[in-house]
Amino acid sequence: MIMRARPSALCLVSVLALLASPALAQESAGGGVPGVAVPPSTLLPLQAAPTPFELPGEAEALQGPLDVPPAAAALAPPRFLPTPLGPAPGEGKALAGVSLSDAPAVPGDMEPASPTAEAYGAFQRGYYLSAMRLAEPLANLGDPAAQTLLGEIYARGLGVPRDEKESARWYAIAAKAGVAEAQFRYALILLEGKAAERDDATARDLMKAAADSGNPLAAFNYGQMLIQSAPTGGFGDAITYFRMAADKGVPDAEYALSQLYAYGKGVEKKDDAQARHWLQEAARSGHDLAQIELGIWLINGRGGPADPTEGFLWLKGAAERGNPIAVNRIAHLYKDGVGTPRDRVQAAKWVVLARRASNSDSGLDIWFRGLPEAEQKSALEAANRFRAG
Repeated sequence: MIMRARPSALCLVSVLALLASPALAQESAGGGVPGVAVPPSTLLPLQAAPTPFELPGEAEALQGPLDVPPAAAALAPPRFLPTPLGPAPGEGKALAGVSLSDAPAVPGDMEPASPTAEAYGAFQRGYYLSAMRLAEPLANLGDPAAQTLLGEIYARGLGVPRDEKESARWYAIAAKAGVAEAQFRYALILLEGKAAERDDATARDLMKAAADSGNPLAAFNYGQMLIQSAPTGGFGDAITYFRMAADKGVPDAEYALSQLYAYGKGVEKKDDAQARHWLQEAARSGHDLAQIELGIWLINGRGGPADPTEGFLWLKGAAERGNPIAVNRIAHLYKDGVGTPRDRVQAAKWVVLARRASNSDSGLDIWFRGLPEAEQKSALEAANRFRAG
């Protein structure tokens, strides 16, 4: 099963924004979807900090723009998973940045020695022209699996020039035949309105059909559609689809569940233990915002026993990847010895990095100005050597 899709132009209201207030729930997020390849993340990134933690003696230091609960801040629109694009590889060479595990899986009901299975096998080995030659006559004879494969080849320009309209044509035919992957892909095409005329109603129907057939990304996106169409009451229906996607390892669905349990939306009541469980799942799956929130929850002991050491490690990992929220928090943790031994040298370095990320605060700035000039200079040098990654 193909786990990625090209970006859609649809801008849905954020799950988190809808948790904030009735006023936010009535506003749709503006802006288009970037047309560049991004890491596989379908849930919109939060623009403000998670609920802050209070470090010992630092109540005043943490006052400022970071002290905004996640649901109360402006959020960027969600992004559907894009297909990573790049120069078409030569025959027998895999697409740059795409492992063969990203290739369409051979449909489970297909005979191993069938011509369609041969086409999929060639595709998975990187022989895209051979795959197309094998799939094309089968697709013209009405084979839905071969039609889906052609849609993928043309969508990504594998061995042939990229042709979005031809890709859309094959996905549309396969979608009518009930192929869940094609339904999901064609739904995104209809939402984008570029390679085919925009049709939100048909896209919604196709997304639901794909979701009900078990496509995890379709399930997550359809859950967002349900909330968009019923901002005050769609959570109960959406959580079923979020859970379906989360159970198949979609990090954004895992994070969405954590937020619904944390805010008591779509569930009987708030449940911090369940929220923390899904935060952990999303964090382990690489969801950067979940990693930050989990670190804060572990330090505060929310949803389970406090574990400052593990919380520090989650935040440090996010900080080392350059997340400005985590950079600020790590500076405080080093300064006050929470979850790690107190370390003025490291604290000063992270204060400099927080200032460069426009995410320092008055407490850190005052503390840094009180350091000897030699320590400030060392911190600047250490910050200059830092490379996020």
